[in-house]
Formats: sequence, structure tokens, C-alpha cells
Amino acid sequence: MLVVSPWRSAARTDTGKVRARNEDAFLDCPQDGLWVVADGMGGYQGGDVASQLIVASLADLPVEQSFDERLTAIRQCLHWLNRRLSQELTIVAERPENIIGSTVVVLLVEGSRGACIWAGDSRCYLWRAQRLYQLSKDHSLQQQLIDEHQMTPAEARVHPAAHALTRAVGAAEHLTLDVLEFEVHPGDAYLLCSDGLYNGISGDALGNALSLAAPHIAVERLFDGALRGSARDNLTAVVIRQ
Repeated sequence: MLVVSPWRSAARTDTGKVRARNEDAFLDCPQDGLWVVADGMGGYQGGDVASQLIVASLADLPVEQSFDERLTAIRQCLHWLNRRLSQELTIVAERPENIIGSTVVVLLVEGSRGACIWAGDSRCYLWRAQRLYQLSKDHSLQQQLIDEHQMTPAEARVHPAAHALTRAVGAAEHLTLDVLEFEVHPGDAYLLCSDGLYNGISGDALGNALSLAAPHIAVERLFDGALRGSARDNLTAVVIRQ
């Protein structure tokens, strides 16, 4: 029997105005309650390989399981990919500086349960009751400097290494994932996006787009705003709502 998903979603990715290739990748599977954005580590060989491998591997996971089993499988898959990327593919590259890595942010929903799993600075936002919430927290030097009270947000933003990642799949032998579980409310809307998208648009503009009823229109609104700017990085967004 065909089961119709209560979720509607839309996704888009764009190379932007400066980069020669797109190292972002996404997964948009409303029928499975699963969405992913992965951003290959810019400036490294094989960033697009890493992001596409993450998305393809997560897409292949079984869906005929409980929510908790699926959440465990996602985490195990990302840890396995981290070992593969940090060892096998880096060895193939022959030079240690050729790290093959990617950020990842995953949204899994089933009924009233939701979970966000991430490593790196790709983000998950929630739009609820006309307010925007950032569910994920960046694994970046900028965020670390703020958390450790070494700098104000304004100072950290202009630090020369602000965008350096402190976690990513494939970047180190050991991967630590953050997982946030939450209750899904009727009318919720979610946004998964790479840093190229959210760095090119204001928080108000993010909220305004997510307030729109149709996910595909929300995505177009986000890209219209981001591509009016410098769009120096690849841009990816997935908008999800009931």
C-alpha cells in the first residue's frame, strides 16, 4: 500500500558566482522523512567526492526500521564514512595535505519525533510560531572563539581563520557527531543549508522565506536573495514542511 508522506520539501544547489565547481550535495526524500546537506571541504581535492559519497550512502540506508534504529544507522554510517575518507581515500591521494572531507547536516522525522545530526558548519533551522531557531551549532573556529569567551561574535566573524572547521567527516581519524532530538509540531518548517547560503542572506530573510507555504517557492526566495550578493561559495538549501 502506498503511504503518502505528510511532508513536502524542495531542494536546490548552485555553484555560485566564483567557484569553478560545486562541492555541495543534498538528499531530498520526504517519503522517507530524511534530508541531508553536505558541503565538501573547499580548496581540497575531492570535496565533491566526499559530499556525494555521504549523500549516496545515507540514501541507501534501510527505512523499514524504528526511528531509534534509523538514527543509530545514520550515526554508524557517518562514522564508517569518516574512517573511509580519512584513511583509504587520503592514502590514494598520496599527499597528506589532500584531505578529503565534508560537512554534513541530517534531518530525520517520523510522526512527532525529529532529530538533527551534524558535523561542521552546515546548518539546520526551525521556523515555528513565526520565529526562527538555529537547531545546529557550527563546528568552526569562529564558534569556538565565541564559546570560549575569547572574542565577541563581531570580533570572531572577522578573524582570519573564522571559517576553519573544527569537525568534518573525513577530516580526522575520530569523528564526533552532535545529535539533537526534538518534538515535531504541526506547522513546523525546516531549512538545511550550506554556509554559502546562510552567509549570503540575513536571518530576517531566512525567516521570511520559511514563512511561505510552498517549499519550492521558499527555496527560490532564498536563492534570489543569496545570488543578488557576491555568492562566493557554493549554495545549497533544502526546505521541509508539513
